[in-house]
Amino acid sequence: MTGSDPKADLHRYLQIARDALLWKLDGLSEYDVRRPMTPTGTNLLGLVKHVASVEFAYFGETFGRPSGEPLPWFEEGAEPNADMWATTDESREDIVGLYHRAWAHSDATIEALALDAIGHVQWWPPERREVTLHRILTHVSAETHRHAGHADIVRETIDGAAGLRAGNDKMPAADQAWWEAYRARLEQAARAAGNR
Repeated sequence: MTGSDPKADLHRYLQIARDALLWKLDGLSEYDVRRPMTPTGTNLLGLVKHVASVEFAYFGETFGRPSGEPLPWFEEGAEPNADMWATTDESREDIVGLYHRAWAHSDATIEALALDAIGHVQWWPPERREVTLHRILTHVSAETHRHAGHADIVRETIDGAAGLRAGNDKMPAADQAWWEAYRARLEQAARAAGNR
């Protein structure tokens, strides 16, 4: 592929996932962005808070570039999973602002370092701690896309909105009756396969 810039490509895919994750918050109430939608409590605002924290850690501490951003949910004695939900005192604006600051910090690291720059992930096993920026960009992009997928399912469960982004949801153009018939066909096929 001519004219390809591997770092720019990786960064672009990370940004696509970031944007998709934030889009899942659009138009929802404070309750809906916070409500636990799975048995393990998965919620939209918690996913954003978690991924912001991930970026600060991997693009900050890993490369000796701490952000100075207070992340009390990672301190000694913090409640388990405290990075996976927003407290009553943490507004949507607080969490989205945290994520935007994480982007800025991460983007500065990505811009400043070469893909083969060496970092150390202190929370990984010793034999895997030494990493390159390339590996971390790939890792964080994959993790962000994974959580954007979680957010897609959570959002669809809340109000039926699905897809990649506003104006390009990558879903078939169909009305509610078509989707209900489609889902019924899938249910019928699943039951038939389960009864074999």
